[in-house]
Amino acid sequence: MYGTSPTLYRSQGSHVVFRQGVVQATAAGYAVDVRFVPEVRLAGLAHRGSYMRVGKAFEVAYTRMAAQGLLRADSRWMAVYYDDPFAVPEAQLQCRAGLSLPPSSAAPQPPLEPFTLGGCTCAVLRHQGPCATMRAAYQWLYGQWLIQSGQAAADAPVFEEYLNNPRDTAPGDLLSDIYLPLVGGVGGNG
Repeated sequence: MYGTSPTLYRSQGSHVVFRQGVVQATAAGYAVDVRFVPEVRLAGLAHRGSYMRVGKAFEVAYTRMAAQGLLRADSRWMAVYYDDPFAVPEAQLQCRAGLSLPPSSAAPQPPLEPFTLGGCTCAVLRHQGPCATMRAAYQWLYGQWLIQSGQAAADAPVFEEYLNNPRDTAPGDLLSDIYLPLVGGVGGNG
């Protein structure tokens, strides 16, 4: 699946960058689009611990939403990350994973919890590759783009949207959008 032996992947795979915290962005960086992001209603579950294990919360949310008749072919998969993994111990990291709710749907039943994302102007960075390589994108977004852009981050957590399925997509072809809410961007006044 990864085009290499398990031994070679363990020592040199894309996750090594994540473990080492090395920034390997290109000289030009990543493309960032600043735009108003409409509010998205979701239902999901809280997750505590390593962000790399948020998949379990998605699996449970998916199963529960299917059982409640809340899934659609166009359901969006999104997560909000409340803590900085550089500042908070891994065991204490908090996030919420969820799937979009159909318009005019009934409230989800427990253990699902409703929440919303968006409704503000965001810097949107499209990341291609496995989640383990996102650290470099985040470091570039906050450490270079944000500083040089003249924009300021809002007092709101970053969130992500996963645009294809890791079960049927090669790791190098996975697409995720990282949404960084910006100051002055609430309600499209941005």
